[in-house]
Amino acid sequence: MTEDKPRNPIIESRFRPAPWLKNAHAQTMYPSLPWSWPSRPALRREELELPDGDTTAVDWLVAADVLPDSAPLLIILHGLEGSASSSYARMLMEAALDRSWRSCVLHFRDCGDYRNRLPRRYHAGETNDLRHFLNELQRSRDESLNAGPLLAAGFSLGGNVLLKYLGESSGETPIDAATAICVPLNLHECAEALNQGFSKLYQRHLLKRMKSSVTRKFDRYTAAFDWERAMRAATFDEFDDVVTAPLHGFKGKQDYYDRCSAVHFLKTIERPTLIINALDDPFMTPRVIPAPDRLSSTVTLEVAAHGGHVGFINGGSPWRPTFYLPGRIIEYLEPYSVIPGL
Repeated sequence: MTEDKPRNPIIESRFRPAPWLKNAHAQTMYPSLPWSWPSRPALRREELELPDGDTTAVDWLVAADVLPDSAPLLIILHGLEGSASSSYARMLMEAALDRSWRSCVLHFRDCGDYRNRLPRRYHAGETNDLRHFLNELQRSRDESLNAGPLLAAGFSLGGNVLLKYLGESSGETPIDAATAICVPLNLHECAEALNQGFSKLYQRHLLKRMKSSVTRKFDRYTAAFDWERAMRAATFDEFDDVVTAPLHGFKGKQDYYDRCSAVHFLKTIERPTLIINALDDPFMTPRVIPAPDRLSSTVTLEVAAHGGHVGFINGGSPWRPTFYLPGRIIEYLEPYSVIPGL
């Protein structure tokens, strides 16, 4: 008689980078090039009214409107300053359609081309909007006799939000299974990583976009934070300390990072969940990878040696690359996409 080996929740990824794109920074930047994924599927926008009087947007894949209620629904959460136009969201929606799944992108407040009403934006720990959207979905699903499975995928900051929500909710969620990609599991570590070496270029680019977004909503007279400090912020942690924290009720960056890092919520996740992170991700360091005992029995962490940040290009050519993530996400979620008993 042999004893069963304990499950190892951390597995090695099958991903191997394309021979022509092995560098982590090349993997990270290439998907943003217009020819890397030129397809732009038609989307249908719905406004989502939020309980606090604010609003955000949900974009639905039009081509999937013909599918029945029994088709699985994949909810996608985008990353920092991302939207339904982000290449990773577009390619995943098309991969879902190939499996006859419906899909949508839930936008965080003030993201994409949609402006919210209230003097606030979004952050890595804002789970109430996702919770509200799921509650609204569940109400409509309860009226249907054959509502299909509910699946979720979060990228980067959106992955952090998804994992935090799942940990907060434990078994009280309509989501059947989830995936989270290139997640900043420890926000302290990620802020530090973005202030090192070549990664400072990503920080500079994203800070420029974040400051631009802030100036669309506020000026020095209406800002609920120190405007001069915000405009001078040269690092993520400075910006989070002076803008993100006060806008969203945190005492400062330390309080924000402590309360919102997804690593603190992994142990209480009860839904099947796959996390995929790369060791060479320039937005973080290998130190964000948690010890196995910090993962619940339903969480699997797939660790790739390469892949960059939401890159994972595994083949093709520079003009027609192939991507690992859409297929891997669908592969993981597919066993949970079938209505029990059918």
